Amino acid sequence: MPRTGFADLPLHTGRAPRWLFVRMTALAREIITVLVDEFGTAEVLRRLSDPYWFQAFGCVLGYDWHSSGLTTVVCGALKEALKEAGQERGLFVAGGKGRASRRTIEEIAAAAAHLRSDPETMIRASRMAAKVDNYALQDGYRIYHHVMVFNREGR
Repeated sequence: MPRTGFADLPLHTGRAPRWLFVRMTALAREIITVLVDEFGTAEVLRRLSDPYWFQAFGCVLGYDWHSSGLTTVVCGALKEALKEAGQERGLFVAGGKGRASRRTIEEIAAAAAHLRSDPETMIRASRMAAKVDNYALQDGYRIYHHVMVFNREGR
């Protein structure tokens, strides 16, 4: 897959307001439902991997801060939105921020019953990405966010 872009975002701390997160989750569920129905899960994954599309998606959901916080909040809203709808749509989110990031492997394994592929490939990819993040890309920051978004086919 060719590189889709690069975004340099400032690091901010804090939390999104609860009222906003609830609305973002509901809107994310509807947008992802339409995208999956119209284009399929592979296209949704392609779009989520494009940093410009992802940033715009976060703004559409109502999180218009241009910061690293957008990544964690949008991934959290997406995970919450797909908790129930994911199995039906064939799209899953594992991991998250802080302690949730350390449960990524367990969550991938839990989704295995709904997959048409061997989850070991995604588990290995998750472990490798986490190692690269922790040892090669830290740039002075402590990594606390690790998310895998995948479809039934193991993409």
